[in-house]
Amino acid sequence: MALESNERPDQSIAKFESMLKTDDVYFFDAEDFEEIIHHYLNNGKITLAKKAIRIGLQQHPGSIELKLLDVEVLVFENHLDLAEQYLDELQVLDSSNEEIFIQRANIFSKKDNHEAAVELLNHALNLTDNSFDIYSLLGMEYLFMDDYKLAKESFMRCVDFDDQDYSSLYNVIYCFEFLEDHDGAIVYLNDYLERNPYCEVAWHQLGKQYISKNMLSEALTAFDFAIISDDTFIGAYFEKGKVLEKMGKYNEAIENYETTIQMEDPTSHAYLRIGKCYERLENDEMAKYYYYHTVHEDPLLDKGWLAITDFYFRKKNYKKALFYVNKALNIDGENAQYWKKCAMINAALDRYDQADYSYKQAVDLGNYELGTWLDWADVIKKNDDIPGAIQVLSQGQEFYPDNAELKYKTAGFYLETNDTINARISLIDALKMDFKKLEVFKQQFPQYATSDWVRKIVATFEKSIRQ
Repeated sequence: MALESNERPDQSIAKFESMLKTDDVYFFDAEDFEEIIHHYLNNGKITLAKKAIRIGLQQHPGSIELKLLDVEVLVFENHLDLAEQYLDELQVLDSSNEEIFIQRANIFSKKDNHEAAVELLNHALNLTDNSFDIYSLLGMEYLFMDDYKLAKESFMRCVDFDDQDYSSLYNVIYCFEFLEDHDGAIVYLNDYLERNPYCEVAWHQLGKQYISKNMLSEALTAFDFAIISDDTFIGAYFEKGKVLEKMGKYNEAIENYETTIQMEDPTSHAYLRIGKCYERLENDEMAKYYYYHTVHEDPLLDKGWLAITDFYFRKKNYKKALFYVNKALNIDGENAQYWKKCAMINAALDRYDQADYSYKQAVDLGNYELGTWLDWADVIKKNDDIPGAIQVLSQGQEFYPDNAELKYKTAGFYLETNDTINARISLIDALKMDFKKLEVFKQQFPQYATSDWVRKIVATFEKSIRQ
């Protein structure tokens, strides 16, 4: 028999699942089937949703809503041609059903035709007063199209409809951030909080916007209000800790990080931040304690291994630094930052062959930072391979064609090999790029900086500028 209309949806679901386990056949209203199918779709139980659709259509073969749910599953499973065929049939029966156009929009979206999807969704808007879900879909289509302004406006409509729609609220702020309109985000969130003063999510997001503006006191206040609104909101404690760190209030920062550990299972990120606070407080033993906990909690967190390595590197305990960076490399030998740090440590230990190899690995893995090229060239020079050092600097210039430091160093290395022609070309190029960086050249190559040869080139260059 049919379920009574006042029965709870979970009772319908329980009865449906009981039917599947027996040979009995129960009759459900079409609306009951819709509730059951939506429940399974929302919980990712596609197989059960398909069973409910099949049985539902057997009992209610004329239900357009059930047929549309069948189409929704077909679209989800990428059976797009069959879904379009069903939609064509349904549109003949009910051309004013907005769900038909929504599903057509989903098909176009899957085909990466987002402009057509937007057109269909706008048509669907004209067919219904219940526009909340459509604006959410429109927002996503605009994101696919990189139109963050229209995406923001669409998600704002969703938030206007439902203040508790935090997914859309996050998307609104994401759009503001992508547009680099932090002031706009702050105004929007403050307006939202006027209506919802105890929304911890909005306070949390407002605090992050204040951080982006370096308004640390305001950020701290926002995170405090987030905690007042929900004293179990771990994200607010963590962000508050980061702000307190920036303000130099390391003991207070530690208290907030420790709160997150007490509330939930410890995280490597919390341990890492506590370690850094203790290091800044010059409490080396506690810093090491938390750094070790960081890598124990998450051996794959590169920031943890780099923190330990940097700790010993700053203490000039290069052998221990090398020990830990090698442990990191044993875990992840494809990490370019590990190789660069390994190169720096080997260079500090005068192990230039190993430093050369490590810099090469770092570059091969995608580390193209300016410092990498400059330091690598110095290491190769110390291996008495000046042509190789010049070659590395030449590679660096491909990534930084307007960088004067690379050119000045190249000029100095050419002078080391008595190649005055190329040295002159490189020095003049460097002077054109940045005359003030000549001081760097003088510091690195004092034996040439005071020579008549260099003085003459510099004087000639200055004269040409004045003219």
